[in-house]
Amino acid sequence: MIRSYVAVGDSFTEGVGDDRPDGSVRGWADFVAIGLQAASADPIGYANLAIRGRKLGPIVDEQLEPALALGADMLTFNGGGNDIMRPRVKIDWVVERTMDVVDRTLATDTRPVILAGANPSRHLPLGRLIRSRGDELAEAVADALGGTGVLFVDNWHDEQLEAARYWSADKLHLNALGHARVAANVLEALGIAVPHEWGVETVADAGESERRTFMYYREYVLPWIGRRLTRRSSGDGRVAKRPTLLPVSTASE
Repeated sequence: MIRSYVAVGDSFTEGVGDDRPDGSVRGWADFVAIGLQAASADPIGYANLAIRGRKLGPIVDEQLEPALALGADMLTFNGGGNDIMRPRVKIDWVVERTMDVVDRTLATDTRPVILAGANPSRHLPLGRLIRSRGDELAEAVADALGGTGVLFVDNWHDEQLEAARYWSADKLHLNALGHARVAANVLEALGIAVPHEWGVETVADAGESERRTFMYYREYVLPWIGRRLTRRSSGDGRVAKRPTLLPVSTASE
């Protein structure tokens, strides 16, 4: 039985794209925690150490040990999404670090659950390259986990998640509907019922003509390129939104 849960990762796990009116973010990991609480008669503790913009190395080096120190029953891990969007990436290295996370977690009483992120390549510049790298990474992780008994939730190959209606305006991060679907994938993989009411409203599908406008490039693509050139990150100066295990409400809040 899962009574406590900690999530580590980057913007995908932090919940970027599922924005609240007060400027905070919710996201799939929050929804998973809500689902765990809805299925349990006992209080569920939930922590989220993920920080946007983090590449795989910093996720492992900065988040894993603090997460394991919480002694949660379950840990979800996703990383490598920012790595495959860089000019150069070694997929073998990403897989090795992921398996290091698995081994270090299995050495504790915490159960690891590994996630592949959703696939944004249909909507992005250089989408073919990103898809190719993402395909290679998801398949390599699945192969590496074979026989370990560790659960792998492969959102990358969830074709429904590729639809524009699941993505936020930047086309890189999921919106509320997309995050809810990822959470449903996780809960179903765990054998836990998906709550019928999460307070998530359907987001209208964006027209194809809206995806490649000058405004889109100016607002999202050029700032992203600027951060790469100046070696900055959207997560610079940020801290984890939920660094300790706190009680979960079944409301979507």
